[in-house]
Amino acid sequence: MDGQAAKPCPHDWGIDNDYGPLRDVLLGKPEFYRWVEAGPLIGRTLANAHKTGVKFDLQQAMAQHAEMVRIYEAAGVTCHYLEADEVLHRNFFARDSSAMTPWGAIICHMQLKCRRADYVSVLNFYQENNIPIWKFVTAGHFEGGDFVILEPGAALIGYCGERSEQAGSEQVAAWVREKGWDVEVVPISREFVHMDGLVVPLAPKLLVACLDGLEGWVVDWLKARDFDFVNVDYGEAKNLGVNLVALGNNKVLSMKGATKLNDKMRALGFEVFEPDMSMFTLGGGGVHCLCQALRRDPV
Repeated sequence: MDGQAAKPCPHDWGIDNDYGPLRDVLLGKPEFYRWVEAGPLIGRTLANAHKTGVKFDLQQAMAQHAEMVRIYEAAGVTCHYLEADEVLHRNFFARDSSAMTPWGAIICHMQLKCRRADYVSVLNFYQENNIPIWKFVTAGHFEGGDFVILEPGAALIGYCGERSEQAGSEQVAAWVREKGWDVEVVPISREFVHMDGLVVPLAPKLLVACLDGLEGWVVDWLKARDFDFVNVDYGEAKNLGVNLVALGNNKVLSMKGATKLNDKMRALGFEVFEPDMSMFTLGGGGVHCLCQALRRDPV
């Protein structure tokens, strides 16, 4: 193509970064959503409900999800959806059943019993929309929230054991390294569930990160690659403050509860959208967990 990088078109699926302008995103439909035991985040909500008074409200959840969709659409993002399924009642957390790469989608192998068959809905989606599938995880459990593309050519891959396992993460890392990328596999605390609870790209060489939640050697690895940080304190990070989505063009989809982080990003010149997503954060996932980027402008 005359030696120049091609502009994305509707058939150029895949991402080589997670901060360039977002063009297409995969979401779900929380029609059958309910709070069930599904890991440490929602476990904390349920264990403390008798003191906090929080209760699940499906209509409130649907309204919050619709507001998130409105923000995407206003930013020019085309939204695609996994089919709602009464049995696969958490499949709308679209981050985890697959992971998008520059070479196509990775179909993940999920560990939670209530989500093990989520691969069916995401596999159907990719096949029905002629979106390339690159690999299938087979060596161990692995979920898309543990695959964080930092920039073209570099990625962090996490595992906490009860969701992604080391064997699954190492298998994915090996595939990506074969493409010439620099990849580090990182064990993380179960309270953060996935890597995207600790690190999410915001802009070139700029990461939103809970530095207190990362091992020192991981921070050193990132600093050696010239990354800077918008630090999220532990109090906000444990409630999914890190779990935001860069929309590109200095726009960020964050959430209402991340007050300090949102102020920091605005001070850096970002336009920050902060919908109330409490039915989802209390239920185990933030806006990053709810989406899988399908297409971004290359950077």
